[in-house]
Amino acid sequence: MSERSTNDGTRLIEHDPWLEPFADALRTRHERYRNTLQRIEDTFGSLDAISRGHEYFGFTRGECDGRPGVWFREWAPRAVAMTLTGEFNDWNRMSDPLSPEAYGIWTRFFPDDEYAQRLTHGSALKVHVHTELGPMDRLPPFTRRVMPEANTNHFVGQYWQPPKPHKWRHRRPKLTGNLRVYEAHVGMATEEERVGTYTEFARDVLPRIAEAGYNAVQLMAIQEHPYYGSFGYQVSNFFAPSSRFGTPEELKKLIDKAHGLSLVVLLDLVHSHAVKNTYEGLNLFDGTQYQYFHDGGRGQHPAWDSLCFDYSKLEVLRFLLSNVRYWLEEFRFDGFRFDGVTSMMYLDHGLGRDFTSYDQYFPPHVDEDAIVYLQLANQLVHEIEPDAITIAEDMSGMVGIARPIEDDGLGFDYRLAMGLPDYWIKLLKERTDEQWHMDEIYHTLINRRQHEKHIAYAESHDQALVGDKTIAMWLMDADIYWYMNNAQPNLVIDRGVALHKMIRLLTFALGGEGWLSFMGNEFGHPEWVDFPREGNGFSYKYARRQWSLADNPHLRYHALGAFDRTMVELDAEYSVLTAWPIEKLNVHEDFKLLCFQHGPLVFAFNFHPEHAVEHYRIGVPGAGMSGEGTVDQYKLLLDTDATDFGGHALVSPDTTYPLQDTPQDHREHSIQIYLPPRTAQVLLPTTEHS
Repeated sequence: MSERSTNDGTRLIEHDPWLEPFADALRTRHERYRNTLQRIEDTFGSLDAISRGHEYFGFTRGECDGRPGVWFREWAPRAVAMTLTGEFNDWNRMSDPLSPEAYGIWTRFFPDDEYAQRLTHGSALKVHVHTELGPMDRLPPFTRRVMPEANTNHFVGQYWQPPKPHKWRHRRPKLTGNLRVYEAHVGMATEEERVGTYTEFARDVLPRIAEAGYNAVQLMAIQEHPYYGSFGYQVSNFFAPSSRFGTPEELKKLIDKAHGLSLVVLLDLVHSHAVKNTYEGLNLFDGTQYQYFHDGGRGQHPAWDSLCFDYSKLEVLRFLLSNVRYWLEEFRFDGFRFDGVTSMMYLDHGLGRDFTSYDQYFPPHVDEDAIVYLQLANQLVHEIEPDAITIAEDMSGMVGIARPIEDDGLGFDYRLAMGLPDYWIKLLKERTDEQWHMDEIYHTLINRRQHEKHIAYAESHDQALVGDKTIAMWLMDADIYWYMNNAQPNLVIDRGVALHKMIRLLTFALGGEGWLSFMGNEFGHPEWVDFPREGNGFSYKYARRQWSLADNPHLRYHALGAFDRTMVELDAEYSVLTAWPIEKLNVHEDFKLLCFQHGPLVFAFNFHPEHAVEHYRIGVPGAGMSGEGTVDQYKLLLDTDATDFGGHALVSPDTTYPLQDTPQDHREHSIQIYLPPRTAQVLLPTTEHS
């Protein structure tokens, strides 16, 4: 047994001895988590109980004195008075007051015999709140449906009790193989210049994702947000699916169809901050900023112009943990990508920090309550759905972020490898091809905390946003609009298409134990993402995806999409992402060559813009057994230069490299390969007769 098996918070040191000087800080972190859990149990009974706030607050069916009806409850400890107003009472702000109860809760019962014909499914409503700041119509924090209000820039809530609730047809799929995530935005997933819908996404896009070999779809901008251009990251109504894309039932149908295609569905969950809006959001709901958020400057996010939750409050934990349960159970999401985790964990939100010192992971730099909340949320997720997946968007590399709670980690299953896309953009912006350093690239891609799983990606929605550029645009710029036809030779496009494939393949092979791609990036979508706004004439031209480019066999976009499918299939067949070992075999800086083994496969890259290598000898594993017998050759499994991938097919697709007994690179066996410039090959050890 390990000396640290007592679970005092220091188990992380077993995997990372550099943490030994911080053993006391780790114990303190663990004690804070245990103390908060005890507070929850003392107050609510259990973690399960505190996460059922949505079953109590807002509208819930029930009885009062034997009469069936609807309860409505809100938590607003500093409010002076409250009434429910809406279509059901002709927007009378006096006729249906709520009664104050203990702990700042306001309540009213609406018996069916009086209200069933008035408080009907879809009827518009608000809660009229009197505070020390004055009276104001507000949206209930637990409202499950929000719609734009006619003739205003505001929104209105709806009483949502569909007479025909969605009947689920498919069970949650169990993830098969490694996690391969397709990051998507429902609204911009249509080719037309408008907002797409849940129904269209389910019909048109989900089959594409499944056919492309991805086994998970991550949906952005689902939680309701008043400003479309925020990409969904300025949330106002945490329990309401965005009405821009359709009804809650249509979202459920989307998820149901995804499950039928064996796709797990992840929600891009925003619990790191909230929009400042008062008409739609939580801000000043009971007249105070400190109801849900930190008061004063600490409650203001300086970079995002939003509000920061106070995770020390049990009612805030109740709200957020209930939100986690709600999306898991009501909509059957299969997990979450937690947004803005770095911002949550650090008192300065991680702004301007490089995180090169371990002491930055501990007090006085961190928000200890936020770290405890993340631990509680992860524990809850995995108690509700043991197979659920949680991913942390963390740039800091917080120690233990992707280690289980029982090992004193924060409990996430994966951390996004956020430094990788930044590294690629830096290379493309600041260095010529001849200045790329192969050994540096290799070690950058494998440099991550061991014993914690990471999601690798070359680019995501962040790099696609206006003001930045995708890899395709960095490589090909304006030429991408004019010379992507297969029949049009162009040196800029040739280079761009070649490097686009190589960058993605190299990141895929080395960067993590999972993979992520933002929709359209896999085929080199030619334009950035820019939502309609005043600065672009409220145009949807850049808030859409041009799928027809990928579907046209005469365009190189089609070839890039075909390459991505084949690359992803490598993991489906050979479990590349998590295979072991990863070992560098050969590097030649002058020739810009990089060769390595990952699992059973050998990857060989030639990044030189002009120099081909012929009969180049690399040491390879050779004495082992394949499924058919003793290895005696390496077979070409994937060639980035294949015709189907927009290449020149300078190497025959049936090429094999005989295993030779000539020692090379400290190995007893070797092969001699041919690598044209700007190409990569994936080789499979096999037998001559397999």
